[in-house]
Amino acid sequence: MKAPMKAPMKVQRFATVIRLRPEKEAEYRALHSAVWPDVLAALKRANIGNYSIFLRDGLLFSYLEYTGTDYAADTAAIAADAVSREWWALTDPCQRPLDTAAEGQRWAPAEEIFHLD
Repeated sequence: MKAPMKAPMKVQRFATVIRLRPEKEAEYRALHSAVWPDVLAALKRANIGNYSIFLRDGLLFSYLEYTGTDYAADTAAIAADAVSREWWALTDPCQRPLDTAAEGQRWAPAEEIFHLD
């Protein structure tokens, strides 16, 4: 008897943008050259994978794939994680939100206008 087939995992893609303070670029690069293992583990527990951050002309662009069922709860769990908060205490001063970001929003969401699987 064959085992029942699992439903394909639904992947949600998220992209966000923020400015990098030019005087903090070396610090930001150094931090991301050795991301703390506990920060990576918190991301994985929150069903986040295929996560990248790109830099161009002072803009940081992040892309991630989410495979969970409750993005708000999973990202809230990251925000509640003490090690992730310590990490953000180091990385946040390197960044400057876009002028168009909503009040209290750091990384501004980018709209997906094209995708090819």
